[in-house]
Amino acid sequence: MTETAQFSASITDIQLESREGADVRWRMTLSRTEFQPGDTGVLEATSRSGTRIAVPVLRVVQDSGDIWHIVEKPLAAGTDVTGRVSSRA
Repeated sequence: MTETAQFSASITDIQLESREGADVRWRMTLSRTEFQPGDTGVLEATSRSGTRIAVPVLRVVQDSGDIWHIVEKPLAAGTDVTGRVSSRA
């Protein structure tokens, strides 16, 4: 499926979701999101040095009213990102 949505936001919260050996998953909330539970996509940010960082969103879940974006490598709280939804559940 082609990209269905693009938006700007910032990271508001980061939590460890799971750790199994070397396999670590984090969950992050954003100031706003176009992702819905089950979606996948990418969050893009620019580092202080100007390097572009792309973090794949492996899945999206809703927990206690919050939308959590599941990733392998978290970004720091306060980081501005561009989100791109690439597939809908």
